[in-house]
Amino acid sequence: MNPNPLLKKLGYSNTDRLVIVHVDDVGMCQASLQAFGDLWEFGTISSGAVMVPCPWFRATVAWARQHPDVDLGVHGTVNSEWDGYRWKPISTCDPATGLLDEEGYFHKREPAVQSGADPEAVRVEVEAQLNRALAAGLDVTHLDTHMGTITHPRFIAGYLQTLGQARLPGLVPRLDAAGLMKLGLDEDSAKMFEGLIQQLEAGGTPTLDAVDFMPLDNPEGHIELAKQKLSALPAGITHFLMHPAADTPELRAITPDWPSRVANYRAFMSREIKDFLKNAGIHVIGYRPIRDVYRK
Repeated sequence: MNPNPLLKKLGYSNTDRLVIVHVDDVGMCQASLQAFGDLWEFGTISSGAVMVPCPWFRATVAWARQHPDVDLGVHGTVNSEWDGYRWKPISTCDPATGLLDEEGYFHKREPAVQSGADPEAVRVEVEAQLNRALAAGLDVTHLDTHMGTITHPRFIAGYLQTLGQARLPGLVPRLDAAGLMKLGLDEDSAKMFEGLIQQLEAGGTPTLDAVDFMPLDNPEGHIELAKQKLSALPAGITHFLMHPAADTPELRAITPDWPSRVANYRAFMSREIKDFLKNAGIHVIGYRPIRDVYRK
């Protein structure tokens, strides 16, 4: 595939390696906001995304107002995955939309949403989350997706429509048909989306060369693992995500993967990772410059 045209628009060469060190799930709970704030001030992350339907959304916006330089987007959320800590759509209470489970919350897992939710209802809900963030005064830098749910073939058109209307970058990977088929698309859909991605990129829509992440299934060795992953970044722009959280009783009660979230946090609060990012020959950027180039 040809070099990403966004590189030169941002002032880099076609061989440069750029990484967006991204925090997911900001505002999911107090521990997620604490970790994001600490890491932003420590300087080892470059972006994050807030979960608008979640209880700590308002506190996240209040924190962002005190840090006007923060790079913070909206984490388009149509799942509520935990057993004892749930959230609902903000656009509707109508079960006919397919957004709600039998308890009146978002479905827990992706398949239930992707098979049963009305695509227009998903688009309206994500747009409502974006509009609520904007109305609250958040300078939204991008719009991504919680658990990848809204990038499903049934929902991707609505997601791209919302991105285009708001002139925001999002998680739009530069994948060919083979790469898209690895994500679960059938051959015909993969070829269609390959052409669509090429058209979007030619029209100026920001795209990403790679997506990688820190694991949530093993809390061991996160400093070394992060260094290995970041060292292996390809040329182009990579969205590198994690789910850091401070170790609190609330976090431990919410999710069984809390040790890995705490490990994400501690690894990127380390001087070792901070020095590595400075000296690894990679360029750490946020979504704000990408958004600003796009809007030009």
